[in-house]
Amino acid sequence: MTRSVSRPLWLLALAGLAAIGLSVSVGSVGVGLSDLLAVLAGQGTDLQQTLILDLRLPRTLAAFATGGLLAVAGALMQVLLRNPLADPYVLGLSGGAAVGALLAMLAGVGGMLVSGSAFAGALLATFLVFGLAHGTGSWTPSRLLLTGVVVAAGWGAIITLILAVSPAQRLPGMLYWLMGDVSYARSPAPALLLLLGACFLVVPLGRSLNVLARGPLQAAVLGVSVRPLEWLVYIVASLLTATAVTTAGSIGFVGLVVPHMLRLVFGNDQRLILPACALAGGTLLVLADTLARVVIAPEQLPVGVITALLGVPTFLYLLYRSR
Repeated sequence: MTRSVSRPLWLLALAGLAAIGLSVSVGSVGVGLSDLLAVLAGQGTDLQQTLILDLRLPRTLAAFATGGLLAVAGALMQVLLRNPLADPYVLGLSGGAAVGALLAMLAGVGGMLVSGSAFAGALLATFLVFGLAHGTGSWTPSRLLLTGVVVAAGWGAIITLILAVSPAQRLPGMLYWLMGDVSYARSPAPALLLLLGACFLVVPLGRSLNVLARGPLQAAVLGVSVRPLEWLVYIVASLLTATAVTTAGSIGFVGLVVPHMLRLVFGNDQRLILPACALAGGTLLVLADTLARVVIAPEQLPVGVITALLGVPTFLYLLYRSR
């Protein structure tokens, strides 16, 4: 990797580490830098170790993994559909996951069953959209996009129906899940491993993705296996989205805003954009979750509200500056 490509990644990695350090230090009980270093060295008090290692650090890493997954999935979707407005939720994956999770909550189950139901719903939405878009011939980006939009609208109607018939005592948890909530995230290890594996898989394909973004005909002329590459991008982006939604619920704007921000700053080279999305998306969601925890403490906001409040004006400003 050339120095011009690796330098922005090092800067984003440092920003991510700073965001993680800020997140585990800030809260109802503040933790100083010396105390944080002592805990990481295994020398902190039992209370500090419980607070940081058992409560804040897993949540922070889950937020980082979720943000990275959504941003990378958004960048891949925009290449696949050749549409700068595509994001991980445009194909209805979040709607399918939401229906699965809400049905599990309505049945009164919790924990891993809710996460498993959400993942199953996301996979069902993936197969449904792809099957309908494929039809009796072959799918195209425009056909896939239109099918996803229609299926997403159908999931939205089912979600409204579930909320309408749900008992009042279950509605707060359902609404928080729909708006995105990292507080109930399980172990961050699966999401982090998937994010790392996806980067190792797609970054070497950066040159081919650069060509694919210009159109399938040019890619085919230049020797790119267009159809297998499109299938790979679709499967990887769907898996990343399903895992992110399963981990933290439906969190919007990250997959749309982060790739756009990075392209406006660094250009369109996917060899840089994809790993940068993993780092910048994770950093953005960690900062958003930190604000969600402290802005109206001791109460907490859904992190999806913060991502919208941060992402929308930033995105509009960058678009204004890039005229």
